[in-house]
Amino acid sequence: MKIQYLAVVFIIIMLPISLVFSEYISAQVETVSLQISFDTKLDNATYDAIKAFQINTINNATSDLADSKIRDIEAAANAFYKSIGTSFNMVGYDTESLSNYVPALVFTLYDGFYIHSQFENTLDDETMDNIKPGSTYDGTEGQILGLKPYISYSCRYQSGNIDVTITYSLDNYITVQGIDASGNGINIAGYLISNISNSTENSIRYRDVTIEKEPALTQQLYKNDVRYIYTKINGQRYYKEQGKDDKWFYISNNRVETIEEEFSETENDMAYRYYKEALEFRDALETAGITSLTPDDAVDENGDPLTDAVITNADGEVIYSFMEGPNSNQPIFDYGTSKNNAIELPDSKFNEHRLAVIRYTIEKNLSVALANYNNGTYDFRMPKLSEEDWATIMNNVSLISFLQGISIGGKIYNGYSVINNNKNEEVVTENSIYIIDDPTDSSGHYHRITHKGLNSYLSSYPNAIGMFNIEFERRSIETSANERRYYYPYRQLGCYDCYVLQTGNDTINTDSNIYEYVDSCGNRLAKLYYTALGRERYSMYKIYRTTDFIQQFYNNSP
Repeated sequence: MKIQYLAVVFIIIMLPISLVFSEYISAQVETVSLQISFDTKLDNATYDAIKAFQINTINNATSDLADSKIRDIEAAANAFYKSIGTSFNMVGYDTESLSNYVPALVFTLYDGFYIHSQFENTLDDETMDNIKPGSTYDGTEGQILGLKPYISYSCRYQSGNIDVTITYSLDNYITVQGIDASGNGINIAGYLISNISNSTENSIRYRDVTIEKEPALTQQLYKNDVRYIYTKINGQRYYKEQGKDDKWFYISNNRVETIEEEFSETENDMAYRYYKEALEFRDALETAGITSLTPDDAVDENGDPLTDAVITNADGEVIYSFMEGPNSNQPIFDYGTSKNNAIELPDSKFNEHRLAVIRYTIEKNLSVALANYNNGTYDFRMPKLSEEDWATIMNNVSLISFLQGISIGGKIYNGYSVINNNKNEEVVTENSIYIIDDPTDSSGHYHRITHKGLNSYLSSYPNAIGMFNIEFERRSIETSANERRYYYPYRQLGCYDCYVLQTGNDTINTDSNIYEYVDSCGNRLAKLYYTALGRERYSMYKIYRTTDFIQQFYNNSP
């Protein structure tokens, strides 16, 4: 056969194949492009939602209370749907249609989480009749979109007489409820901290640093050059203008509310209380026998060991195993014997177990929520989140969003996004503390704790203080003339080297941690940091605290 004939035959065979290949590659490129575009839109909507939550909670003094928190989360969920509806409107989806492809939004908070999803309303007639006007329930029957009940990071333990449920949090705070080793009822809560000693009436030692009662704190509100004494108790800030006989007040929903009670104008003892009560809490746990518990004692609601528990997806693939490794028989609440094996350190047995409980609780409930969600067109299922995503989720307030079931050409889109919020009123992490060189000078600066040479730099600033990072966020207030004013509680600027160039920060070694780093920086910087960490954590809202807790801070002196 002549070569010309072979060429014609080759062209006849290969041309259709080339056209098909070209079309296939083009479709794959378009699919990948659409997936990247959808990932970006989902990330942006998730960021908008978590930012809305941050703004609402910072400017809402009652954001820690259950009803107020639910309102803030529902507002954040609305921000998510509006944002994603706007961004997807260009490709033919509106907010209402997109909600059918969002099986869940998960808001992870301090000691538990909410799942915002569609669910079947099964209220009976009696309950329907008792629903109060103005409640969040709108009377809709069948599938409704809203928040499911709050789920705590809790785990049950059984050992001998002990039968307790322990609720964990995003830091080293726990709540213990149930029956102790002596068969008595127990309901206690507190922080787990090692290396505390030498408690006196005015000071206490922690990691070889003396923590003392501080002078009263001051900050600015909306009036220039006017400073207010303030104290923060159970999440609520109380203010009084310096040198004035005016009453103390607090800010609620941007408005000033005066109170009859008075607080100390000379000292702030929150940090001292944080360490002192942690020492007392340790004694209470030991007396109750709780410090003997191990991961092997963890059980589910039926009393079956959790060490055997696994979570699988619809295909039978194991997504997560509750407890892996050979150390499940070691005590969870091991306080350690030195600064290097303290219970509050990130690599302690307690923190390893705490993170396992948090992850298992989220994975279990979320996989059930996704499996039960069905819009009639797609089988929703729990994706396998990366370890980096779980590290984000378990160490700060976060939002996990899911978008599944939308066709993007050659495949069905199945995406998720995880965005955390490191400036919120929910949790004080080890990285939430900034150091102000001079809190009375508005032209001063605040610094990260890892700022190189910070300890030497602060030698010129005798009034330096550690402060929670949200104190540098803008807030709002309505004056008596119904005028909205904005202000910054602390008006110092972020250190340029720390926050812009980021070249002025030390890198903490992977085999070290923030506590070891702070200990190596010198006694003064360590004292500033540990005082601020204790003060801010102790000042946060805790649900178990009653009005008696606040009353102990009242100043009854004439």
